[in-house]
Amino acid sequence: MTNVAVRIAGGSVIVALSVLALKAGAWWLTGSVALMADALESVVNVAAAFAALLAIRLSIQPADENHPYGHAKAEYFSAVLEGALIIVAALLIMKESWDAFLAPRAPEQASVGLLISAAATGLNGLWSAYLFRKGRALRSPALVADARHLLSDVVTSIGVLVGVGIVALTGILWFDPLLAALTAANILFSGYGLVRESVGGLMDEAVAPDLLNRIRSLVSDNAEGAIEAHDLRTRHAGRYTFVEFHLVVPADMTVEAAHSICDRIEAALKAELGAAVITIHVEPEGKAKHKGVLVL
Repeated sequence: MTNVAVRIAGGSVIVALSVLALKAGAWWLTGSVALMADALESVVNVAAAFAALLAIRLSIQPADENHPYGHAKAEYFSAVLEGALIIVAALLIMKESWDAFLAPRAPEQASVGLLISAAATGLNGLWSAYLFRKGRALRSPALVADARHLLSDVVTSIGVLVGVGIVALTGILWFDPLLAALTAANILFSGYGLVRESVGGLMDEAVAPDLLNRIRSLVSDNAEGAIEAHDLRTRHAGRYTFVEFHLVVPADMTVEAAHSICDRIEAALKAELGAAVITIHVEPEGKAKHKGVLVL
């Protein structure tokens, strides 16, 4: 599965380079500052795709003496970098938009440029849908982040295509830099979202409330023979979900019986979560807190 993620990330690099070439050609033909903004975002896509590829290759390295919990968090650094690059690109586009607003000019060969840009947008849209599906299946933050960025690129590209077409048909030249500025604002918002989510992963945020409730239910349903589970903690690290809690059992229960309960809970959680690391601390009933997860 991890090798699949590497191959997909390599495919993202190829797609990003292809889209950049198409959008740069559309900008070169038309001179449109809005299409320039679209092409500049594709430069970010190329850099982000390379970063994602390197991060995924690092994240699949096995645990070692210096990294006993593995390297899964490397993918979050890629997503943070991608968000930062988006923000830089947005600021550059804002500057170009202002310069073009002060000295607007009509786009040239608009029909050919728009056709090329539309082809690039279609390619981005197809690849974004593929990345979403595979990234979620592989639990890869880097692939999902790349998919979200590409989807944002598709949305802004469609707006740019419509807007540049309007400029070509109506001759309203100030509309071109306005579109570029709106594109910058949209990708700036996208960059903030990526950074926010990735920093949350680096800061060991708990899993989403609905998944946490599902974990609690699985523990309760599969801990027959125990008394309660408390101090449940969760976090994500790349494609892994970490779950740990204290399991209270009767004082006279044998180690073998307690271990059997733990095995049953682990199996249920891993069947639900996929790649998961489960840590269970067994305690005698005198340690019960009478809160947390009650066993059914």
